[in-house]
Amino acid sequence: MHATAHGRLEFERTQELLRRHLPNPPARVLDVGGATGAHARWLAEDGYAVHVVDLVPEHVALAGALPGVTAAVGDATQLTEPDGHADATLLLGPLYHLVERVDRVRALREAARVTAPGGVVAAAAISRHAPLLDWGARGKIDDENEAVLREITASGRHDPRLGFTTAYFHQVDELADEMREAGLHEVRVCGVEGPLALVVIALEHDATADLLPAALRVARLLDGDPALVAASPHLLGLARA
Repeated sequence: MHATAHGRLEFERTQELLRRHLPNPPARVLDVGGATGAHARWLAEDGYAVHVVDLVPEHVALAGALPGVTAAVGDATQLTEPDGHADATLLLGPLYHLVERVDRVRALREAARVTAPGGVVAAAAISRHAPLLDWGARGKIDDENEAVLREITASGRHDPRLGFTTAYFHQVDELADEMREAGLHEVRVCGVEGPLALVVIALEHDATADLLPAALRVARLLDGDPALVAASPHLLGLARA
């Protein structure tokens, strides 16, 4: 996650958005699709009681070995936790791997179910415009991939010919609508990295470390601006169960 300047920007912004909205430690946080525990690690260090659920047993083994973190194999669309189990539930990876709306809403509904009434649900998504802006920032759009990028922008379904797995990319209002359909309330969608992420991507091999403080500041100032939320490669939906 920290291998690139853009990765660092995404991580730090996700971290600060969660710290802003999560209940205070030692609240119970369910990290669904938490992989090897990149976020579970710092949440546990902050004093939260963190439980990771992930489909991949190898990921679960690594996450469960982190201090203060428990982990189990599980499916975001069919959680085994009881109703109201967590004070906050995170879906920071599953949604863009669920290409059908019915499955995304099912995962969000499960997150709502296992979260105590009034608790926080945070769901990450990839912006519909991310592939086009990413390839454009790196100056790599040509006649062949322009047609593919047009298809992705129209449908939201990512084509693995562009180097990422089959996935679904959201429009801002669409993410909010799916969260509401799942029974969540007080829904807000924030831009994670902000529009300067595109400059960070374009300058990835140059002195981007000097740009990160400005990129973070711009992201903070614009994270709820409806005109610019979609310019962030990643979106974070925040709501209450």
